[in-house]
Amino acid sequence: MRFNEKELVSLSRQPSEMAAELGMRGPKKGDVVKKRLVKLVVNFLFYFRTDEEEPIGALLLEQCRVEREDSQSFSIAFLDEAERKYLFECDSEEQCGEWVDSIVKASYEFMRKNLIFYRTEIHRLTGKDPLEQYGISDETRFQVNNGLQLTPRDTCSL
Repeated sequence: MRFNEKELVSLSRQPSEMAAELGMRGPKKGDVVKKRLVKLVVNFLFYFRTDEEEPIGALLLEQCRVEREDSQSFSIAFLDEAERKYLFECDSEEQCGEWVDSIVKASYEFMRKNLIFYRTEIHRLTGKDPLEQYGISDETRFQVNNGLQLTPRDTCSL
């Protein structure tokens, strides 16, 4: 996937959902844990040297797996390169849990599944499609099962 570097830098300066100095180890053999400022902005995880304003890297949090490694660390691995893990070390077990939870919820796929769930529930309770008023109810990305239309009887089995 290609990104415009200026746009990424601009995005990295936006208000973050979370930000902290964490220990971070990259996916290459021989990488060591280094202190990095880590910022979660929308579905990007930016990391910075602690004394610099521009990010040195960004992870797009899509098609990835977030796992707790132990009580104070977690890893991120991408599905197409599962053997390459980014490791993050937190100051506490509580902080680690907050990061894992926030990263999981940041992905587009998580948000899409929630939208579909709540759309289905509203349709089941009211008989109306809440997306219809915006003219987007037929868009494939909002469909329950690979483009199937939402009908009253479909909502009972979801």
